Amino acid sequence: SAMPSWVIDRYGRNDVLRFTRDMVLPIIHFPNEVIIKVHAASLNPIDLSMRSGYGATALNMKRDPLKLKSTDTEFPLTLGRDVSGVVMECGLSVSYFKPGDEVWAAIPPWKQGTLSEFVVASGNEVSFKPKCLSHTEAASLPYVGLTAWSAVHQVGGLNQSNCSGKRVLILGASGGVGTFAVQLVKAWGAHVTAVCSHDASTLMKKLGADDVIDYKSGNLEERLKTLPSFDFILDNVGGSTEKWALDLLKKWSGATYVTLVTPFLINMDKLGVADGMLRTGVTVGSKTVKHLFKGVHYRWAFFMASGPSLDEIAELVDSGKIQPVIDQVFSFSEVPKAFLKLEGGHARGKTVIDVISKK
Repeated sequence: SAMPSWVIDRYGRNDVLRFTRDMVLPIIHFPNEVIIKVHAASLNPIDLSMRSGYGATALNMKRDPLKLKSTDTEFPLTLGRDVSGVVMECGLSVSYFKPGDEVWAAIPPWKQGTLSEFVVASGNEVSFKPKCLSHTEAASLPYVGLTAWSAVHQVGGLNQSNCSGKRVLILGASGGVGTFAVQLVKAWGAHVTAVCSHDASTLMKKLGADDVIDYKSGNLEERLKTLPSFDFILDNVGGSTEKWALDLLKKWSGATYVTLVTPFLINMDKLGVADGMLRTGVTVGSKTVKHLFKGVHYRWAFFMASGPSLDEIAELVDSGKIQPVIDQVFSFSEVPKAFLKLEGGHARGKTVIDVISKK
């Protein structure tokens, strides 16, 4: 009835992470759910944010919208969004998977996470793991892959048939989402300019980037302005880049800027749910209109859990067009160390946790 798990009992720095052998085993509450035995998980910046309490207002509303729970708290909370593992049990309406299937998934942030022996997911969030990858390799991809997929494909409108020859700029290209996005648009035939620090340039070239620009050498904005203008920009950095990046787009050609850095959860934490949503809506609305008048599209993108999208990503992986980029693998006992590694920044690709190794 209990399983090993890494949990937090309050928000804060790394010392809030606690290992327990007494976490309650997940059970199937809805007929479309599956229980997965976790073989590997990986860390993403959202895990650091959630450890510190970022987004708690919105996530708690999503966890218990009708305030039905007897306990008033989300704790003990398990972090970790990525999973690669094996199906243990299926709800009554799950027809697509059966126990023993090797699967991968990214679990939405309002659900209990994957730094645990077992995790429960909805069937529509799960997909068959790419055959050519080990569990440790596969665990590095779902969350960043789906985030990039949402930004490039669902929000940005790029796909296999319209991407060929387009000029794409990726800001913050050496992180998890960046390394995936470079490979994705490259697989679809785009010309890719990657912005990262100098020591990641070899990696970027290996992933297929056509131009690699070191953001530390000289004025980045001025250097990018000397290049031909872009059809699509993916911004993983945010902050001041937003002030000038949109000027690099081709005007009046349907060119689009998509940012993954949005104030949505911060607004809700600060202002409460209703006012936070209102403030966010006003912000994105006014920015969209302002840029439309300048002849470019301005969009926000978010991670969206989706088994069907992971199916498409798995095909790209199995056909050799996308490969995992892993910075370091930690054993399950080293989860706090893995968090510190991620917090240090400048990772080249992903930090992965091998959950079933018994070190």
